[in-house]
Amino acid sequence: MENNTSLQQQLLDAGVHFGHLRKKWNPKMLPYIFAEKKGIHIIDLNKTTESLQEAAAALKQIARSGKKIMFVGTKKQAKEIVTECARKVNMPFVTERWLGGMLTNFNTVRKSVKKMQSIDKMLGDGSAESLTKKEKLTLGRDRDKMDKVLGGISQLGRVPAALFIIDIGHEHIALAEAKRLGITTFGMVDTNCDPNKVDFAIPANDDATKSIAIITQYVTAAIAEGLAERQAAKDEETEEQTDDEKEKKAQRLLAEAEAEAGRGKGGGGRGQGGGGGRGHGGGGGHRGGGQNRGGGNRPGGNRGPGGGRR
Repeated sequence: MENNTSLQQQLLDAGVHFGHLRKKWNPKMLPYIFAEKKGIHIIDLNKTTESLQEAAAALKQIARSGKKIMFVGTKKQAKEIVTECARKVNMPFVTERWLGGMLTNFNTVRKSVKKMQSIDKMLGDGSAESLTKKEKLTLGRDRDKMDKVLGGISQLGRVPAALFIIDIGHEHIALAEAKRLGITTFGMVDTNCDPNKVDFAIPANDDATKSIAIITQYVTAAIAEGLAERQAAKDEETEEQTDDEKEKKAQRLLAEAEAEAGRGKGGGGRGQGGGGGRGHGGGGGHRGGGQNRGGGNRPGGNRGPGGGRR
């Protein structure tokens, strides 16, 4: 409980509880609103803490299973924080402009990323040397433009498993695309948004830099934990495999040695049997031949002298 209290205190210090003006509110946020002060809604930090911990636990599991979580924050206040946090845990992020179809038309976006990478390669390995100065400049500019929009998703091979969104009202296109594809959504929801639009709503002030930072950093720490656990499990598996492999190798070598020894004995037996049989057979043949020859000579010899006498 102490942990919760200190977390709540941190959220309070960061101004996470400040909502929007009362006239801008979304009635669906009512369960998360604690009070109203000077025309501004105050978010219930108990609810924020609960929601944040629940979202963090779910994100940790997703990271542990090796899936990707895309960070989305194109607001001026969120850009830097989102970029920094996403890079820390090596996750894709969008901080410039959400290209329509970034998820629903992912293959086309992927082609643009490949084009950007091929320009990189050209500029890097010297194959752009044959181009004129102007062409090189244009290439460089194109690349920078693409990098600005697509840089954060350049390593993303397929559609992510989850989206973490700062201000679901501002990123409504991203949210709609994720919904259409059945991607799990996590979002910071202020008092002017509908919390039912995301799977995991974190009621919080999504306009103040401090508030965005504390929530995003908390979530990033949970993702980092999940990744660390995944790595630890992998290492353990490798160790177990190594032990298994050693044992299997020893058994295989033993079996091969025994088979070799058995083959040696069997081979000797076959050699003796075969040799003996063939040898005797051959002898018999010669003897037979000798008798025939003898027989043939004898009658001839007898007849010869007899004929002479007659």
